[in-house]
Amino acid sequence: MIQTEDLYQIGHIAKAHGLQGEVVFNFTDDIFDTTDADHLLLMIDGIPVPFFIREYRFRSESSALITFDGIESAEQARLIVGASVWFEKSEAAAADEETMSLRYFVDFKVVLAEGSLLGHIEDIDDNTDNWLFIVRRTDGSELLIPAHEEFITAIDHEASVLTVDLPEGLLELS
Repeated sequence: MIQTEDLYQIGHIAKAHGLQGEVVFNFTDDIFDTTDADHLLLMIDGIPVPFFIREYRFRSESSALITFDGIESAEQARLIVGASVWFEKSEAAAADEETMSLRYFVDFKVVLAEGSLLGHIEDIDDNTDNWLFIVRRTDGSELLIPAHEEFITAIDHEASVLTVDLPEGLLELS
């Protein structure tokens, strides 16, 4: 059975579109387009259920029209409206690291290069061109770390650990 800790949320089904079972998928992460994924997971009654993608096309920078196998009518499409959409971390880890989404790292532990635990990535701040990891430190405070490859020294996908070597003085900022 698929466990939610092995997934990360990439959007939600916003509404039915047309009469043939197509839905509007609002996404925060387009990893489904940059990997060879043949399915997405929809949270139905608290259980991640795989829905196989028949076809999709982008509608805007943050939405797509998508058709799933087995969803053939507007009535069937309305049954999945509101469902959150998830992606498997293992599938994202298999993606080319240049195309890997930073949202994949949410809930990863952050370890400093010398080995001490800094905290965990709580969210991503993507409001500017320079994205930031929002890290909840072990003492409960929040720290913003530039999500830049030059600071990342190792990624342990299996243990969900990101090792970073930060510039001097960055840890004192809060």
